[in-house]
Amino acid sequence: MQGPAVFMDISLEDQALELRKYFKTLGAEISEEKSAKGIEDDLHKIVGVCDVCFKDTNESDIEAILNSIVSIMVSIPLERGENLILAFSQRLTKAPGPKLGMVALQSLWRLYNNLEANSPLRYHVYYHVIELAARVGYVREVFTGVEQLRKEFSSCPPSNEQMQKLYRLLHQVLKDQNTELAAKVMIELLGTYTEDNASYARDDAIKCIATALADPNTFLLDPLLALKPVRFLDGELIYDLLNIFVSEKLSSYQTFYKNHKEFVHSQGLNHEQNIKKMRILSFMQMAEIDPEISFDDLISELQIEEKDVEAFVIEVLKTRLVRARMDQSLRVVRVSSTMHRTFGVAQWHQLRRVLLAWRANVHQAHDAMNSVAAAQVEYASQAQKP
Repeated sequence: MQGPAVFMDISLEDQALELRKYFKTLGAEISEEKSAKGIEDDLHKIVGVCDVCFKDTNESDIEAILNSIVSIMVSIPLERGENLILAFSQRLTKAPGPKLGMVALQSLWRLYNNLEANSPLRYHVYYHVIELAARVGYVREVFTGVEQLRKEFSSCPPSNEQMQKLYRLLHQVLKDQNTELAAKVMIELLGTYTEDNASYARDDAIKCIATALADPNTFLLDPLLALKPVRFLDGELIYDLLNIFVSEKLSSYQTFYKNHKEFVHSQGLNHEQNIKKMRILSFMQMAEIDPEISFDDLISELQIEEKDVEAFVIEVLKTRLVRARMDQSLRVVRVSSTMHRTFGVAQWHQLRRVLLAWRANVHQAHDAMNSVAAAQVEYASQAQKP
């Protein structure tokens, strides 16, 4: 979204006077006379009735009016800036209907982009931008990810509590639109808690786990166990369920679901989707143990029918978590590589062995090249002798 401020040719005082007259014609309780206290007081009075413009039937006029307010707002030093910005933002978030909501969103976005990069007021405007963007279905145009969010506030970082509030809002509006991004936002939120206050993040931690489990594209769940707020859930059902998705097989999930059906559904989780994810995770675990898996083992471990084996393997390959080939004649799947479900001490040792072997091969190749080069030099010197 682009949103440069629109600056009028007339003076700020005359703009304020025209705005007063406009709102008066729409029935707003505002005087047509300039304030004796100056332009900031005028602006406070105008902002107090600015939502009356939504009675206008002409969207272009509404946009021009809101842009005029924004142009005044970013042109003067605001002694009471926070209250004024909050009042304006809150009134615009209540714009009725999607069309007027979009007009209001563009004005809010314009205000946000024209505030100084080091202004603490930008946080408040951005928060209401997200609220309004969610209502008109435009969140992904103003929020692309947590990295972008860090850059937005790099010059003036909000407080920890403010960021937690913003992350919760983003998770709320994204969870039904983009579960993968919602999960990343929630992980970022949990990362704002310290050892001292992690115990107070229980609800956030539960939402984080549930969102990650529900996301069909999230399979590496082991990192969640390292988050302090998640560790405080040890002993609760949600923690047990997470551990099943991290390191156990489909049969363990089936047993858990049989004993805790109501709990699974209370977390907003879909049993069939859970089964689908657990089958993929179980397949990955089988591939770690043995790169050649028979169709019979797949049928037994994953509780699928023989006619569905090939379709399942194709589905796994689409995730790019596993590289493999099927041999239908021998009824086996040969796995060339797979992502690890967990990355603990054993995986670090394995990685170390791979890197050491790679280094040894590089040294061997280097020595071989040196030998070849030396032989060529020797041959050249012998050839030059009479």
